[in-house]
Amino acid sequence: MLKRDDQVVSPPEGIHEKWTQVEGLHVRFWQAGAGPAIVLVHGLLGYSSGPALDCRLYASARRLLAFLDAAAIDSCDLVGSSYGGATGILAASLQPSRVRRLILVSPANPWSRIGRKRLRLLRVPTIAAWFPTISRWARPLQGYSVGRMYGDPKRLTAETLESHFEPLRRPGVLEHAVQIVQTWWGDMEELEGALPKISKIPTLVIWGSKDRTVDPSSAVPLTRCFESVQTAIINGAGHLPYEECPEEFCRIVTDFLTNRSPRKEREVT
Repeated sequence: MLKRDDQVVSPPEGIHEKWTQVEGLHVRFWQAGAGPAIVLVHGLLGYSSGPALDCRLYASARRLLAFLDAAAIDSCDLVGSSYGGATGILAASLQPSRVRRLILVSPANPWSRIGRKRLRLLRVPTIAAWFPTISRWARPLQGYSVGRMYGDPKRLTAETLESHFEPLRRPGVLEHAVQIVQTWWGDMEELEGALPKISKIPTLVIWGSKDRTVDPSSAVPLTRCFESVQTAIINGAGHLPYEECPEEFCRIVTDFLTNRSPRKEREVT
């Protein structure tokens, strides 16, 4: 159980909370179900408590593989969201035999042009220095940032909004985000170079049609990198379709994992 703001938060029924050590990092994860492993990788700023981390994408991929070792997972179906999708791609390229199928949810990629001006601003030393402090205390700014990740902000509940705020309170989290920006362009070049190594892994790409964080049109050049790929666009959803449209998202993923989705592309309304 976790303690947060005087409240003890337990995992939902049937889910077991576990901790493991990965390269000196105390990693919290939830485990449920039985059968072949499906590993879900969160997006940016969702990491567990621990020391300062190497901010490079390669380091994140290496930590993911180290987590699989620590959790005794030899191979898995890998689901990665946003920055976690990019991490999953690079991890799979390092050890392709460990990833049976790859599910990428609005993954960060070299072809997305959204947010490039903001990334450049965060490379300005003065802005980079002040950004964590300002963002940590500016609740309206945090609320705007989370809200724009939804295709329909009315779907964003107060509880979900608070769950996005909580990680930002942890020391070093926003500072880590700024450090990631400093290596972003090199990371995306490395990611593009890694894609040919995983071209044979069966892949599902899911995007929200109203994603304002990672450009939905970047799915086109990304999917060309795979020999066996399916694309699902959830109409009206934003960057976090599993939060906005959880039932539809789970159906798409289940269909893919059970081979019930033969078409290469489809739009889900």
